[in-house]
Amino acid sequence: MPSQPVGTSRAATAAPTVDTLGRPLRDLRISVTDRCNFRCSYCMPKEVFHKDYPYLPHQDLLSFEEITRVARQFVALGVQKIRLTGGEPLLRKNLEALIEQLAAIPTPSGLPLDITLTTNGSVLAKKAASLQRAGLRRVTVSLDGLNDNVFQAMNDVAFPVRDVLLGIEAAQKAGLGPIKVNMVVKRGTNEQEILPMARHFKGTGVALRFIEYMDVGATNGWQMDQVVPSNEVLKRIQAEMPLIALESTQSGETAQRWGYTDSAGRHDTTAGEVGFISSVTQAFCGDCNRARLSTEGQLYLCLFASQGHDLRSLLRSGANDQQLQDAIARVWGARKDQYSAQRGAEPIGAGTATRRVEMSYIGG
Repeated sequence: MPSQPVGTSRAATAAPTVDTLGRPLRDLRISVTDRCNFRCSYCMPKEVFHKDYPYLPHQDLLSFEEITRVARQFVALGVQKIRLTGGEPLLRKNLEALIEQLAAIPTPSGLPLDITLTTNGSVLAKKAASLQRAGLRRVTVSLDGLNDNVFQAMNDVAFPVRDVLLGIEAAQKAGLGPIKVNMVVKRGTNEQEILPMARHFKGTGVALRFIEYMDVGATNGWQMDQVVPSNEVLKRIQAEMPLIALESTQSGETAQRWGYTDSAGRHDTTAGEVGFISSVTQAFCGDCNRARLSTEGQLYLCLFASQGHDLRSLLRSGANDQQLQDAIARVWGARKDQYSAQRGAEPIGAGTATRRVEMSYIGG
């Protein structure tokens, strides 16, 4: 993807680090691989990401040491949570070593970093215990249905639901919680799985989140009529299992939280909650506090970005930590991205100047 050079000096700025809209830098999402063993149509459709697809060569990927060095500068600027993404992050060899390095980063407040990971769950059963020992705190698992035919049509590699559920169970036993499960809902494909998923995870301690099918990248063939609005999903669940709106746990939270109620209409904490991520119909750009670091060291300021900022060149050209930190602060300080709030202003088009980065390249 295209990038612009990042300079190496700036005037001292006062904490917290905020962008042009006053949004603080709190959340860093780090993609550790551009590869995945699933071929979900909304992310890495098989007709594009085929066996001959030119993935990034190993030397282009940031090393664990480079990732940790960059992460340390982000933490100094206010980042409190680091989420490892992909592709499928568990395909990156010896990922536990990176988690150990990240977990050792001191924060200005003295509190530990919130280190979490998003996974398709395919190898989670094997890795959950070692990930927890390395310092991972939580996991989010992508699962788009409980019916094997539906789920395998979504992942397009005939991977069974059972193995993902075993991964979630292993993560719970390892103490990687609270666990979240993300379900992308696509009309005509898996909306019939909404209620079975809600029934299955209710009362398990797992928070199920429904995600509107989004127009990320340029290869998933997105159309608005394939979006199932969150309000529609909420009504389907409410008709069977009453819910009550819950307050956000923190500023910048992407999901609107709803809790299952008891007979008196109060939140039944033993039954748990669901969430709705509605970037298509209810933009949450106003308090977005997330930056994204790609596998090869490009800094992206929005999931729907078309251009990154090259940090790898700084890392590999001898810039010191202060220069790196200054560059990151300046990029964030100039940020004005709010794509979801302005959706429709520019067309999606392969080969145009507005072609956006693929989600598999910078994580969800």
